[in-house]
Amino acid sequence: MIRQLIIILAAVALPTIGSAQLNAMRNKVEQGYDFWLYLPESYSASKAEPMPIVLFLHGRSLSGNDLTRVLNYGTLDALEAGLKLNAVVIAPQSGGGWWDPKRIMRVVDWVIANYNVDATRLYALGMSLGGYGTLDLAATYPDRIAAAMALCGGSTLKSPTALCDVPLWIMHGTADKDVPVSASRRVRDVMRKSGTTRRLRYKELVGVKHSLLARVFYLPQTYEWLLSHSTTDRRRKVNKSISITKRDIRNAYNGLKHNSVALYSTASTSSPKRSSSADYYTVKTGDTLWRIAQLHNTSVQSLCTLNGITEKSIIKVGDRLKVR
Repeated sequence: MIRQLIIILAAVALPTIGSAQLNAMRNKVEQGYDFWLYLPESYSASKAEPMPIVLFLHGRSLSGNDLTRVLNYGTLDALEAGLKLNAVVIAPQSGGGWWDPKRIMRVVDWVIANYNVDATRLYALGMSLGGYGTLDLAATYPDRIAAAMALCGGSTLKSPTALCDVPLWIMHGTADKDVPVSASRRVRDVMRKSGTTRRLRYKELVGVKHSLLARVFYLPQTYEWLLSHSTTDRRRKVNKSISITKRDIRNAYNGLKHNSVALYSTASTSSPKRSSSADYYTVKTGDTLWRIAQLHNTSVQSLCTLNGITEKSIIKVGDRLKVR
């Protein structure tokens, strides 16, 4: 179902973003990308302390010219689900092909010029195609990215050695058939050959497939780790005290309530409507993946991708499945 840009936030469920804004930015940046801009309730144009910036880069499935697709998963979807994040969020949309670091940074620079944000606390994260974009961006602008997290990605750059200068966390599942783990290993090996990986956190998740890592966007420790860095940090040390386990990832949706929040926009009143039905479904007696897919006007394949399962996976009464 197509999403609505203007909805009222449920302040009881999410008091910290009760007056947050989600704005669709189209044709704002010359030779840039169209993008979403999220401003939390605590944002103030006149506030003395500027806000950090979180940059989310989506995977290939969300590419195109329909900005609402970017809301399907990731940081903005996590905010709608109940994640609390005290940062400005930029979520551009790629029209297709690889992410272009220069075009991304044009968007970032436009936000820096027009909003009260802290350019020394710019964080990038992405998955799959977005993982490639994250690493390419960090390698192109190592002095500007305070920290980056790349999930099941890689790099299109021949020698991304500048990544050694950035606090970086790379994760990849060893059972990934969409983007093989060798793509992340190549980046790690290039960094090793350059002489240092002291700022790199590298994690392979044994037996984990591609889609499961999308859940990392919904974990509070993901953003806690990112926001613990700054380009002004002495020696730019990487934070190794925060952990993300396979169990954390599998339980990432616990406690989130998609039907409790709706972001509104001051940018447009003409965007299509979003489904008012819940984005999660609790499995009942007699349910099958096929029945749940039919009930929510989706496909079994889509359900499997969203929940990191296969068509042969056993679902149990009480399980909570993401349906969109």
